[in-house]
Amino acid sequence: MGWLQRLRIDRFLLVLILVVVATSILPAEGRAKIFFEHLTTAAIALLFFMHGAKLSREAIKAGMGHWRLHLVVFSSTFILFPLLGIGMTLLTPVVLTPTLYLGFLYLCALPATVQSAIAFTSIAGGNVAAAICSASASSILGVFLSPILVGVLMQTQGGETDTLHAIGAIIMQLMVPFVIGHLSRPLIANWVDRHRKLISITDQSSILLVVYVAFSEAVVQGIWGQINGWSLLAVVACSILLLAIVLLINTLAARKLGFNTADEITIVFCGSKKSLANGIPMANVLFPAAVVGGMVLPLMIFHQIQLMVCAMLAQRYAKRLSKEQEPSPGA
Repeated sequence: MGWLQRLRIDRFLLVLILVVVATSILPAEGRAKIFFEHLTTAAIALLFFMHGAKLSREAIKAGMGHWRLHLVVFSSTFILFPLLGIGMTLLTPVVLTPTLYLGFLYLCALPATVQSAIAFTSIAGGNVAAAICSASASSILGVFLSPILVGVLMQTQGGETDTLHAIGAIIMQLMVPFVIGHLSRPLIANWVDRHRKLISITDQSSILLVVYVAFSEAVVQGIWGQINGWSLLAVVACSILLLAIVLLINTLAARKLGFNTADEITIVFCGSKKSLANGIPMANVLFPAAVVGGMVLPLMIFHQIQLMVCAMLAQRYAKRLSKEQEPSPGA
């Protein structure tokens, strides 16, 4: 798998693509569909229970004092991204189909990812404590803010979304398991810490299951008759453009506001991520089954692009910090 590492391709995304291909050939229908829908509901509850159990209060407290940094990150996640999403309406229907555009709007309303934001911040030499706090808080806030943003953004485009119902569904299916998991942490923290690899496999399996069920319905509804090769290419190009704009604005904002390099790294990585782990289960709760597959397609592609770009960017930051910390010849 060395070539995957050189290309910065996420192995999990390859498995995700294989699931989509397999679903296109053998979608769940009839009784199998009902079984998988119930299994998906249980898997999503387990996923967010584990999210809550993994969240350390000590880690959150370690970075809570850095309020200016967190404000910049939250502004990027919940203000900048949605504004850019609204601006992408200029690309429809010439570049993006209405369904794919709504998928980008949904992407822009999501919270930041936790694991990769912290990992890239650490690799680059950034403020890891602040990254843990910022990414974790974004994930929690997203459970409440994302349904509201989705409702507002969809309504500006003439769509219909029952925001109150969406928030209620999110609270019951996602937030309640999350809170129970976090409250259970004193009892299960040692087990969670010892079995992080097993929990990671469980998390990924839950996402794969949700994707299978979502794309099963999408395939039955004829998604591949609506999305062709040019549409996929348009999604890739728009994802690259969206990420580039956000990275540029975050970098300039961090420098303009006088943050040091370590804090700039945290702002750049935490403020540019969108969570696949939260986004796919949340879409399954927010949208009708017939449209979920198309809605999450931009998120799946954006997720891979953000990983590839940020992996290279993290290495550049690490080299830059290494040079800055080298003693001068005259010292």
